[in-house]
Amino acid sequence: MELQIDSLPLLTLCHKHCVAIRFATVVITYLIFIPAAPRRLYSGCNAPTFPRIRVWDPYKRLGISPYASEEEIWSARNFLLEQYAGHERSKESIEAAFEKLLMASFQHRKKTKINLKSRLKKKVEESPPWIKNLLNFVELPPMEVIFRRLFLFAFTGGWSIMNSSEGGPAFQVAVSLAACIYFLNEKTKSLGRAFVIGLGALATGWICGSIFVPMIPTVLIHPTWTLELLTSLVAYGFLFLACTFLK
Repeated sequence: MELQIDSLPLLTLCHKHCVAIRFATVVITYLIFIPAAPRRLYSGCNAPTFPRIRVWDPYKRLGISPYASEEEIWSARNFLLEQYAGHERSKESIEAAFEKLLMASFQHRKKTKINLKSRLKKKVEESPPWIKNLLNFVELPPMEVIFRRLFLFAFTGGWSIMNSSEGGPAFQVAVSLAACIYFLNEKTKSLGRAFVIGLGALATGWICGSIFVPMIPTVLIHPTWTLELLTSLVAYGFLFLACTFLK
């Protein structure tokens, strides 16, 4: 009987330790083996719910005007997602409305471009015959080609301005004419035609420059810039247009 009385506190202590160990085991198992997503779901049970989750109109659901810009649509979406980040169904509803509006905006832009092309085509078809004949000699190359040639002739113009105090731009004009003939020959596969078009563009540009440059007020012209230099700049522009946009 004396042995049983002495062992009772020991048994109670052992029972308490066993309960503590079992509780710690359960907690560790939960933290290790249960994925993070369900834990977030359990923790988000008290998260605020989006009040317009069942509103059909995407504009009203996001709380914006039907005439809102894309920037305003993005801002409304980001603001609402930040407010209701803890509620999964709210996030899905906000994203669905946002995607609807984004798709509608894309289709509107696409339709506008198509309408613009149709209007331009219609204008060309309704234009006088001489304009149609003129447009048959013109083409629109890729933007990369346009920028490369624009850079070349702009560089030649800058080169002529930098050397204006040393002499005339005869060498730069010759280089520009040679470049124009080269590009035209590459396009038309006819050196004779390229030579004629290049010389014609140079002559037209030089004549136009000689006529219109003297009309520019002298206060707008640098004192060291001569008539020959300004005329050559106009000629570079005509050479660029000829070798870039003429067929």
